Amino acid sequence: MKIELIGKKCTPRESFKERAEKKLEKVERLFGSDTSAKITAAVEKTSKSVEITLQKHGIIFRAQERAQELDAALDKAVDSLVRQIRKNKTRLEKRLHNASISEVFEDDAPEEESAPEVVRTKSISLKPESVDEAILQMDLLGHSFYLFLNAESGQTNLVYRRADGGYGLLVPEVA
Repeated sequence: MKIELIGKKCTPRESFKERAEKKLEKVERLFGSDTSAKITAAVEKTSKSVEITLQKHGIIFRAQERAQELDAALDKAVDSLVRQIRKNKTRLEKRLHNASISEVFEDDAPEEESAPEVVRTKSISLKPESVDEAILQMDLLGHSFYLFLNAESGQTNLVYRRADGGYGLLVPEVA
């Protein structure tokens, strides 16, 4: 597994990197050695956070956790990833054509596969807006995200409110 470690407002120690590699061994058994992992460790005012993003063949898993210490945040983030994988293991097997996911979780009771159900469909009209206008509109509506037609690029974009209080912009990219 290719692991990229990034520190924001900190420089993670070598022991943290070794711990991260050891913790991600189970995930590597699930996905194979050609999986890439990006670990971002950040020091904030009152806590420390670890964000892990795994990617293989267009499948992306992401977990972000906070704790008083980086090691505790890392443990929580890896546990969160494993829970996500367990929850979606049947779908993952179909997508990856890989039986190793079942082998790793063979002690788990089989989860019933239920297809996601669309409970509401809503049509919206997209009008050309700047990113600032879209953020303003999102705040006025009281939503945590807002889909709009970007006036500058002509593409459909999405702005969203991040957990840290900032805003994010999703720009589609054809894979």
